[in-house]
Amino acid sequence: MSDFDQRLPLDQIRDGDRLDLSANEAECAAIAGRLGLLCLDRLEAHAVLARDGEKIRATGRIKASLDQSCVATGEPVPGLVDEAFDISFVPEPRAGKADDEVELGADELDTMFHDGSAIELGSAIVDSLALALDPYPRSAGADAALKEAGVLSEQEAGPFAALAALKEKLGGNGP
Repeated sequence: MSDFDQRLPLDQIRDGDRLDLSANEAECAAIAGRLGLLCLDRLEAHAVLARDGEKIRATGRIKASLDQSCVATGEPVPGLVDEAFDISFVPEPRAGKADDEVELGADELDTMFHDGSAIELGSAIVDSLALALDPYPRSAGADAALKEAGVLSEQEAGPFAALAALKEKLGGNGP
């Protein structure tokens, strides 16, 4: 069972079905815990399903309101997600060994497998939300906290900063 239980039986999916999904308070709390969020206030998804035999394609938008922890200070960083998704659900492959390497093309990157009886749309939506999050959220006080901890900024640590320091050390003002 997923944090956002939206298991859709294949025999009930019709081409062109439209779904409006909304996580309840308990689901939001479980998803926030799974994704390491301080808070997930809202998660909604609007999807259109297309069916081609056992292949299902879900396209739509994810909308979320959340708080992440600042990477420097730990302070809450509010965030909004409004992200399109395009996910294909295909039957699990039957042949091959577990150690076989599988190479995916660009059109197969948002592909999930189903067991032949249902698709886990909720789980796929949560995975898409995870990919849409800022990997390094920073609060307004992040730069000051990093400087106080002795962390150099990109400008101070970059190659041009090293060249400027070398130039200053050699006492040259340039041509």
